[in-house]
Amino acid sequence: MSKISKFFKGGGSSSSKGRRGPSPQEALARLRETEEMLSKKQVYLETRIERELALARQHGTKNKRAALQALKRKKRYEKQLSQIDGTLSTIEFQREALENSHTNTEVLKNMGYAAQAMKKVHENMDLNKIDDLMQDITEQQDVAQEISDAISNRAAFGDEFDE
Repeated sequence: MSKISKFFKGGGSSSSKGRRGPSPQEALARLRETEEMLSKKQVYLETRIERELALARQHGTKNKRAALQALKRKKRYEKQLSQIDGTLSTIEFQREALENSHTNTEVLKNMGYAAQAMKKVHENMDLNKIDDLMQDITEQQDVAQEISDAISNRAAFGDEFDE
């Protein structure tokens, strides 16, 4: 790739990153930054609304025109505040959906790793060998039980023989 195309596409590693889109962490960070910015703007607008309301009260009946202008600005600020509330709600919903998607992706990835690990563990196991082994174990347990029974029976010295 030429230097000029790298410059316009953002370089080697970042251009491949751009094609895949931002990572979930980057997107979440940006959404949180946007939420912070909108929250600050909300606080600013709320103080402006209070200031315009105080100005309208101050002018009251003395200067109706100034009072009406202050009320109009207050109304405009309230409209902006309402829009910001809706935008914040949408961003919060999107952030929560992204967090859930990221969590689901991580869970699915880890389940895939676990499945691969189980496959690797079971790779050297053969069902026929397992059946043979289980039969051998059962036979040896039967032999051990017979030996145990034989040892635990009281010897009947002479009781078994007929005179």
